[in-house]
Amino acid sequence: MSSASSGSALWFLSRGTGIVSLLLLTAVMALGLLTRGGRAIPGLPASAVTLLHRNASLLSLAFLGVHISTAIIDPYVSINVVDAFVPFVSAYQPFWLGLGALALDLGVALVVTSLVRVRLGLRAWRAVHWTAYAMWPLILVHGFTMGPDIRSGWLLGLSVISIAAVSLAATWRWSTLSASPR
Repeated sequence: MSSASSGSALWFLSRGTGIVSLLLLTAVMALGLLTRGGRAIPGLPASAVTLLHRNASLLSLAFLGVHISTAIIDPYVSINVVDAFVPFVSAYQPFWLGLGALALDLGVALVVTSLVRVRLGLRAWRAVHWTAYAMWPLILVHGFTMGPDIRSGWLLGLSVISIAAVSLAATWRWSTLSASPR
C-alpha cells in the first residue's frame, strides 16, 4: 500500500471512528440524562438502562482510542500524543483540536472516577460526573470545526439528530425534576 493510500485510509478510519464516537457519546449523554438518580425510563428497568449507559461509554472509549490513534499516525497533519491530551498546544488548529483534547481529558476524569466510585464516594463522583455536560458540547464543536464535511449532507443530519436527542433527554429530565415533590 502506498503512503498516499495508507494516509487516506487512516483519514477515513479517523473520521469514521470520530463519527461513531460522537453517536455513542450522544447515546451515553441521553441515557445519563434519562436515568437520573437511578430512576427507570417508563417501561424499562433502571438496571438495564444503567448497564446500557455503562457499556456504550466503554464502547465509545474503544472508538475514541482508534480515532485518536489514527489521527496521530496519519501523516497528513502533524498531531502527536501530547496534542491529544494537552489542550491548545498543537501546531495544527490549536483551538479546535484543543477542544477535543479538553473533552478527552474530561472523559478520562469521568472514566477514572467511575472506576473508583465506591472509594471516591457518591458526592465527589457526582461532582466530576457533572463535567459530562461540558464534555459533550466540546465534542460536538470539535467535530464541526475539525471536520468540514460534518456541516452538510447526512453528517449534518446525524449532528442535528444528536443535538435533538440530548435536548429531548435534557427537557425530559428537567421536566421530571420540576414535577417531582421536594
